[in-house]
Order: sequence, then C-alpha cells, then structure tokens
Amino acid sequence: MMYLKSLVDKALIFVCTLIIYLAFSEPRIATVLVSIAFGGFLSYVDSKKLKAMLIIGFLVLCFYYPVLMFFLPVIVYDMFFYSYQAISVVVLIPLVNFVQSQPIQSSLTVIVLSILSVLLRYRSNIYSKLYSEHINLSDATREMSMTLTDQKKKLIEKQDYELGLATLNERNRIAREIHDSVGHLLSRAILQIGAMLSTKTDEGTIQGLRQLNETLSNAMNSIRESVHQLHADSIDLNTQIHQLIESFTFCDVKFTYQLDSLPDIKIRYAFIAVVQEALANIMRHSNATQASITLREHPAFYQLIISDNGVVMNHNPELSGGLGLKSMAQRVNALNGNISFNTNQGFQVFITVPKGD
Repeated sequence: MMYLKSLVDKALIFVCTLIIYLAFSEPRIATVLVSIAFGGFLSYVDSKKLKAMLIIGFLVLCFYYPVLMFFLPVIVYDMFFYSYQAISVVVLIPLVNFVQSQPIQSSLTVIVLSILSVLLRYRSNIYSKLYSEHINLSDATREMSMTLTDQKKKLIEKQDYELGLATLNERNRIAREIHDSVGHLLSRAILQIGAMLSTKTDEGTIQGLRQLNETLSNAMNSIRESVHQLHADSIDLNTQIHQLIESFTFCDVKFTYQLDSLPDIKIRYAFIAVVQEALANIMRHSNATQASITLREHPAFYQLIISDNGVVMNHNPELSGGLGLKSMAQRVNALNGNISFNTNQGFQVFITVPKGD
C-alpha cells in the first residue's frame, strides 16, 4: 500500500515537472525517457548503495545536460530520505549551472517544486509510520483478544472441572457418612431385634418385632443401594482421567473426551486402570514427547485409544509378555471387549468395549 502511495506521489510530481519542461524548454523525448528511467529505478530498487549511484549518475548527466534539471523534483523525492545524505550536496553543482543557463522563472519553479517534493515525501513517511503503528497496534490488540479468549475458555473449563470434582467428592462424603452412621445404626437395630425375638414368647409381640425387623431390613437394603449408587455416580471417567494426566509429568498428553452417556461402573473402572497402566508404560518404556488419550462413544460400543510418538525401549517384542499389558487385556476381555497393541509408530493401545444392555 505504501509503495503504491509513493508511486502516486511521484507520478503527480512528474506530471508537474513535465508541464514546466514543456513550458520553458524545447521538448525532447530522450530527456523525458531518461527522467522516467531514473525516477522508476529509484522507486523500484531497495539497495541504498544502488540508489546513491543512480542519484549521482543523474546529477552528473544534469551537469552536462542542464535541461534534465527540470525533472529534479522527481529525483529529490528519494534523495533526502535514506542513509547516504552527503551526496545531496552534489546537487548544488548542476543546480548552479541550471540557474545560470535558464530563465529565473523556470529556475525558481523547479526549486519550489523540489521543496514541495521533499515535503510530500516527508508527509508520506509520517503517514507510513502511523500506518505501521496502526497495523502493529491492531495485531497486538487482536493477539491480546485471542489470548484473553483462550484464557477465559481455560478458566471456564477449569472451573467446570473443579466444580465437578467437588460434586463427586461431596457424593463420596455423603455415601461414607450414610454407610458409617445410618447403616451402622440400622445394623445394630436389626441385631437388637433379633436378640429380642429370641427372648420373647408372646405371639403378638413376636409378630410386631418381625414386622419391624422386615421394615428395618428393607430400609437397610435401600440405604445400601443408595450408597452404592452414590459411589458409582462419583466415579466420573472424565474427571478421573484428567487427574491421572495432571499427575503425569513425563510428557504432554492431549485428552479428547467424546462420551454422551455414562458407561457402566465396571467399564469406567477398567478404562481408568488401563489409562493408568498405559501412562506408566510410556514413562518406563518410551522416549515419547507427546501422548494422546481419546475416548469416543459409538452406537454399540465405547472406544479408548492411547498412543504416543516415542520409540519403545527395553520392552519385550511379544506384546503379551508384560504383566501390565496382560492386566489390560484381562480387564478388557472380562467386559467382552477387544484390545490390540501397535508399535509401528510409537506405541498404541486400541480398545473397544460393547455397551451391553
């Protein structure tokens, strides 16, 4: 954009100089072409040394052909805005010669137009600097916005994770308290009623105690089922695997959780144990720098994939030879699932377990 603006500026200056040239001198096509060539090359080249050589060359030609000085504003546009400023003094030599050989009106017009050319280039440089600062500020603002959005997303995920973890811990606490307090009291009451039944002889009393014992037994079974259900619900697969990953510092782990339903408690226990064993194997037998854990749900089965990018080291080529891998296979087989291992590219554990009824 700035390059285009410079070309527009120089084109405007060239048109003004061409008008002055046609007004005060006999027009020659060679003079115009030479001026266009030098002005165009100065806009095109980036080398400071080459720019200096072009400017010196033009001034030398102006000394021998003073008529070229009519197009001096086009060259002045690039003359004062780069490192080699000392050569700008050379312009005085052909300028003096030009003033002496041309009418005062044309000389003053060229000088004034050259000053305007310098001011125009100065304005363009300020605009270019402001535009660059605007672009940098815009990029910084966009980057900061993306960073804040990413941090906000991570904070929300962490908040949801901590809230879920707190909920699960509270469920575990309630289950323990019910089991340790109410469950023990009901057990004691059932035992006391059993002792009373062995000492009573009145049939009405015995019948009442039996009914009370049955009621307490039903309450005990209901509480036991509730405690088991609370404990089962507290085993959240997503949270448990996140905890295993947080404690795993050997390499980075990417976790993808894509389950819509809650797997059976046995499946959850098996997947947690398999992930724990797989992470331990990565740490003991691999030089991986990146690992991934993927949990997906399909219409008829759950899928667990654990892989890393390392090379398996100090490991039995017979994949079934390790106790850890045997333990994984036994857990999956107990759920009527399938498990396979692959060491072609890193190490991969591929597991599918049917959902069941």
